[in-house]
Amino acid sequence: MPAAPNPPVPPVPSVPSHPFDPADAPVSVLGLGAMGTALAGALLAAGHPVTVWNRSAARADGLVARGARRADSPAAAVAASPLVIVCVTDYAIADTILADATIPGTDTWAGRTLVNLTSDTPERSRETAGWAARHGIPYLDGAIMVPTPVVGTANGFVLYSGSPAAFDEHGATLRAFGPNAPFLGEEHGLAALYDLGMLDFFYTALAGLVHAFGVVGADGVSAAEFLPFANVIFGILPDIMAGTAAAIDAGAYPGEQDNLTMEAAGIEHIVTAAKTRGLDVGVLEAIKSVTDRAIARGHGGDSFASTIEVIRSA
Repeated sequence: MPAAPNPPVPPVPSVPSHPFDPADAPVSVLGLGAMGTALAGALLAAGHPVTVWNRSAARADGLVARGARRADSPAAAVAASPLVIVCVTDYAIADTILADATIPGTDTWAGRTLVNLTSDTPERSRETAGWAARHGIPYLDGAIMVPTPVVGTANGFVLYSGSPAAFDEHGATLRAFGPNAPFLGEEHGLAALYDLGMLDFFYTALAGLVHAFGVVGADGVSAAEFLPFANVIFGILPDIMAGTAAAIDAGAYPGEQDNLTMEAAGIEHIVTAAKTRGLDVGVLEAIKSVTDRAIARGHGGDSFASTIEVIRSA
């Protein structure tokens, strides 16, 4: 059976050199998982002409019903708009889509800006930025810091880094995802780095909260009953965080008010009580290991911030 002929390459329409009015700037969204669908929906709600593409074309049906245009290929999606947004599971998938969208021998990306809102590491962000630079594509890397229902609301929060000129031109359009859209700087890996740091704090804090509910729950106290007392800790965290940040940046960890030896003893009490109640203590033992190693290095009289010395040299 003879091979099917290659489909004709769609012409790449010209893009005006002046910035678009952010109120009606066309945008293409590649990748329609839960987050990509939320992004496209927010753009539609803000009044933007939106072109969408997904490998499983049926994922676009709901957006098409709301007024989006369905592209039949990544290249067609890129051709449709001056601003192209990719949001998929990881950079391996994103790189494949971008390769498929880049037709050799054509100016596929002429006049286009690429915004990658895929989550991954700073290293992967820089690799894709290098690919974009080799193809002459203005590139922004981003990190979405809210769940899908919050995208497009007043609490929407997306971090950006990369091309300052691209952010200047398209920042107003990108704020369709939410008004909290800080530009962190020209180094492309910054958005992913901040993302990792914020999620590191979030997940370890959430693990601590769930474990605390487990400890009190083992003795019959419900999570709802204990929650107001957990909120007391939440209330004092901002001052503790500010002091910890200042100590780490200064490399000095005064412990006159609260030293690490005392903290380690308190952690040991929680470990003992949790084991007695048959609870998992893996997270607590990891914390205790860090404090014990810091004390062994001479930080027993210092504050908890001194554990950064162990974390940095693990």
